[in-house]
Amino acid sequence: MKSAIASILMVLVSVVFVLAEDKTGPAIRPDLTVAGDGSGDFKTIQEAIDAAPRDNRQRTIIFIKDGLYHEKVRIDPDFITLRGQSRQGARIEFAQGADDFTNRPDKVGRAVVNINGSDFVLENLTVKNTHGVIGPHAFAVFGQADKTVIVDCNVWSQGADTLALGKELSTRSYQARLDIRGSVDFVCPRGWCYMADCVLHQVNPRADATIWHDGSRDADMKFVLRNCRFDGAGDVPSWILARHHHDAQFFLLDCHFSKTLSNRPPLRVIYPLNHGTPSEADKKRNNDLDASNVWGERAYFYNCHRDGGDYPWHQDNLSSAPNLPTPGQITTAWTFAGKWDPERHVGPTIQKVIQEDGRFEAIFNENVTVKGKPRLVLKPGGFAEYATGSGSNTLVFAVPAGNHGDVSRVDLQGGNIISSEAGASLRVADVSLP
Repeated sequence: MKSAIASILMVLVSVVFVLAEDKTGPAIRPDLTVAGDGSGDFKTIQEAIDAAPRDNRQRTIIFIKDGLYHEKVRIDPDFITLRGQSRQGARIEFAQGADDFTNRPDKVGRAVVNINGSDFVLENLTVKNTHGVIGPHAFAVFGQADKTVIVDCNVWSQGADTLALGKELSTRSYQARLDIRGSVDFVCPRGWCYMADCVLHQVNPRADATIWHDGSRDADMKFVLRNCRFDGAGDVPSWILARHHHDAQFFLLDCHFSKTLSNRPPLRVIYPLNHGTPSEADKKRNNDLDASNVWGERAYFYNCHRDGGDYPWHQDNLSSAPNLPTPGQITTAWTFAGKWDPERHVGPTIQKVIQEDGRFEAIFNENVTVKGKPRLVLKPGGFAEYATGSGSNTLVFAVPAGNHGDVSRVDLQGGNIISSEAGASLRVADVSLP
């Protein structure tokens, strides 16, 4: 009986996992395919990335077939999507310790996935730094560009700074449904970051912290974690939730902590770490950090609970946050101050269509990418074929000689027009005429 119940539970878990990986977005063909067995356009991921122009302005989708890709990759163009065939099957793995990189630098970067291009999307695959040493820095994903989206991925390391985004301090990033593993400060964004429905595994019971934030460039910068689960190595309360060297702002809502969470609230780092007598070097370092710690401790919690009992410091205190936000107000749009909403579903729309100099111009409310060969259907008859403009907000269609008709509708001819901007899903344009 117990065996039968266990089998049913395993099936249910498998079904849930499969459903979690289903993609509900439009069926848009990738631009390039990577397959290690030679059945795609390229055998390596880096080759496919390098095929995009450095000044790329169009959403370029690179599909990665299941397989183990033993390589580090560097993304320099903007608007790149790396999409795996399956979360468990498409694996990018490489052993790269940060100290090793410092001693022997290369042009690829210090992490397994190195993001230099803005509006980047990583989805449905596994990135693993196989350096294999608990504690020292070993980046799995390192990013220094704006508007980075990572969804439905495993991001694993045994070292520090597993997922490190926002080197330039003025960047925005979004993550959802990730499984992340690492040691000290292994999720450490700078700037604005929103993370939802993720599981964070602390592999080092003696780690100084699990999450870290630097929001010192702007008082509005924040790190929001919603419905995330924190798990920690060891059998006794030992791992620490959060810390910061510079000004930080944490919002944790509907999060769950394992019983091994230590009873230590998020705090600024003061040297020496062992709380002993500071040396002259420690005093200088602390004094230098004073300049980027001016807004005080800002850690806000709502409905966060720990197995084995809650600690007083993570009780509900949103009422003490700036502008008194309610839990319902803390959305992606709120996090990014209305300037970016990666969870937005509404697609681009046509604002107007104008005709001049033998062409039609369809002007959208945001930059779009053309997939396929759309055309304008003219009345009383004929077509205006798409000519150029993908990557901008204006698509140009060539008008046949002698045709002076109006546009009746847009014919996508089996293709699509999508937003170029990075988001949690592809947003398809509404091509209804205004």
